[in-house]
Amino acid sequence: MTVEATTERVLRLLSLLQHRSSWTAGELAAELGVTDRSVRRDVERLRAVGYPVHAVPGVGGGYRLGAGTRLPPLLLDDDEAIATAVSLRLASGGTVAGASEAALRALAKLDQVMPPRLRAEVRAVQGATDTLVGPTDEVDPDLLMTFARACRDTVRVRFAYSGRDGGTARERTVEPVRMVTTGRRWYLMAWDVDRDDWRTFRLDRMRDAQRTTWRFRPREHPDPVAYVRRSVTESPYAHLARVRLRARTELVSDMVPPQVGRVEDDERDGWCVLVIGADSLEVTAARVAALGFEAEVLEPPELREAAARLARRLAAMAEGG
Repeated sequence: MTVEATTERVLRLLSLLQHRSSWTAGELAAELGVTDRSVRRDVERLRAVGYPVHAVPGVGGGYRLGAGTRLPPLLLDDDEAIATAVSLRLASGGTVAGASEAALRALAKLDQVMPPRLRAEVRAVQGATDTLVGPTDEVDPDLLMTFARACRDTVRVRFAYSGRDGGTARERTVEPVRMVTTGRRWYLMAWDVDRDDWRTFRLDRMRDAQRTTWRFRPREHPDPVAYVRRSVTESPYAHLARVRLRARTELVSDMVPPQVGRVEDDERDGWCVLVIGADSLEVTAARVAALGFEAEVLEPPELREAAARLARRLAAMAEGG
């Protein structure tokens, strides 16, 4: 058998191991059209270039691909290669400190090893796409990894946390459950040990996060995405309003960023309720009016007065024009 054929078979073996957690030697031999002995030799070839292929004990034996101490070359099919390249391109404008440069380096390496036909497709997507990036709050990637591991291992984390006023940071101890990103900021949903309740924390306000050795028993918890959406809609703003809109819930949800408002179903068919926050009621009125739907103020009543003031200013602007 030629070297090329052997290499192709080894790459096929790697692809099989990447797409399923465990294979018996017989299953791999059948997929590759070789003997069990050839499978064992090919496994040794993968191990020699850095892939941690572990033997699975038990009847029939088998193999699985584990996590190694170094990152060997990845084997990607066409769809995976294109998706990875496009994702790296988008990550180059992300909210994780240092990730932009790392994403560009990884993209350059991937571009070097791509077949010409795939490289052309990826460049076509990149050439036809621009990323509109607004102001973001960068997060240390080490902080993300600290909480990712703590969520996985169910261990407590201590950190210093600054409030909205930017005052003295206070130590907090939490049992982390999930991180949620809005695209602009990263949030952590966790059980606050000292306050004995669920809390949402912005990662960009944290300092000196330290993983402890205290393992906790997971609690029943709210849906993290819904909980964080509610927290970021209500807590950061001086005013919170509820407005009934004559529009479908999913349509308004697509139009309102999660850090600005959330949309709830209404008992009336064809209507929904927008819960929206702002530091000014006139800003709230302007945002609701800009959506272009028939609206009814539920609360606070002061929003009607703010809408009237805004309407008078807009009318004066129109007459002056």
